[in-house]
Amino acid sequence: MKIFFRNIHLYLSLVAGLVIAVVCFTGAVLVFEKELEQQFHPKRYRVTPPAADAPRLSVEQMVAAVQAQAGPKANIAGVKIYADPTRTAEISLAGGGPGEKGGKEGREGGKEGRMGRGEGGGQQRAGQAGPGGERGGRGEGQGQKGGKGEKGKGGGGEGGRGPQYFVNPYTGAVVGPYVYRDSFFFTMMALHRGMVGGPVGKLIVGVSTLMFLFIIVTGIVLWWPASNKILKQRLTVKWDASFKRLNHDLHIVLGFYSALFLFIFAFTGLAWSFEWFNNGIFAVTNSDPKGPEAPKSEVVVSGQKLGFDQAYTVARQQVPDALSYAISLPKDSTEALRVMTTSADAAYEGATDELYLDQYTGRPLGKLAFEDRNLGQRVRRTFKPVHTGAIYGTPSKILALIVCVLGVTFPVTGVIMWLNRLKKEKKKLAKKQVATAAA
Repeated sequence: MKIFFRNIHLYLSLVAGLVIAVVCFTGAVLVFEKELEQQFHPKRYRVTPPAADAPRLSVEQMVAAVQAQAGPKANIAGVKIYADPTRTAEISLAGGGPGEKGGKEGREGGKEGRMGRGEGGGQQRAGQAGPGGERGGRGEGQGQKGGKGEKGKGGGGEGGRGPQYFVNPYTGAVVGPYVYRDSFFFTMMALHRGMVGGPVGKLIVGVSTLMFLFIIVTGIVLWWPASNKILKQRLTVKWDASFKRLNHDLHIVLGFYSALFLFIFAFTGLAWSFEWFNNGIFAVTNSDPKGPEAPKSEVVVSGQKLGFDQAYTVARQQVPDALSYAISLPKDSTEALRVMTTSADAAYEGATDELYLDQYTGRPLGKLAFEDRNLGQRVRRTFKPVHTGAIYGTPSKILALIVCVLGVTFPVTGVIMWLNRLKKEKKKLAKKQVATAAA
């Protein structure tokens, strides 16, 4: 049985090892993406208020400042306003990736939204990017349904959203445009999700992730000690040993300590690779992926529609203690205007609430608190913070970073162990042949 599990562990690792190493490396880079972006580009995200109680510009004034830079025909997709006086306002434009590629990403974004992956914002117009994540979300601002990309236009999929502008809420100074597709972290995300290989690459990553789960399980079986003496050896790294022994310990010992976390990261990562996995979440929890139907606006023929200022005012009245307000415009004449809010006591990243307003009168039509979502939606929304290590803030992110870095080393140390074993077997075979010849 040990030989059987060793063979499974070895051959699956040889097949998927390179992909696993790349996914772990890019995952490590992406753990602190938000913090690194804010550190490298402070003018995008932070401002210094002129006074403690300095008045802010209206939302319409900030939108006008963006349109003055982007052009009067710029199609505003959404606005995100923070309660933090040192944060800039984020304004997202409709648009996205070029040509056929943008369309594919848009369709992919829509599919993610329908499967419950929308962890950033509300329902978006076709080809729009929501204001929902810290920077609009990595293609996850689709809410419950997700936008549809068209050929030649980017949708709300990964990298397919339109540019973002960051506005100083006191002076109206605009920083942008910021296009996620052109960023370093988009390249890392594309490698992480699909090895920059489109649907085929995404499938390769998904299958490799499945293999990785079996690799981890068989690794634990092979690690399991037969005695207390061996247990002690397999729980400590002998740092002053030979290179061969040190390499063995780095693979076996550190592999054991990181196995559970790697299994969790790999398991949750399947949600971005396979639709059947997401369907399984809702099947197991006996939940509807769509959730409750959103209320509708009462159509007013030739009626004036609600502006950003009015929507922001009503949202603050309804949810006065929110940390942020992400306003998404309705996509047709009947839908409600949606405001996604983040509360200070949110359980984790993505545990957001939604407020629905009549797009003509501004009358509140209802709320959907995170705890009121069905079990399947709540479970699915935990996947992103668990997968990225953000579930418990900075401590869990540090742990995720360490584990991902170790994940890069295991294919390397494993191959070295395999080569050493081959060399040892060749020596045994040579001695046996010499002994046979002598006899």
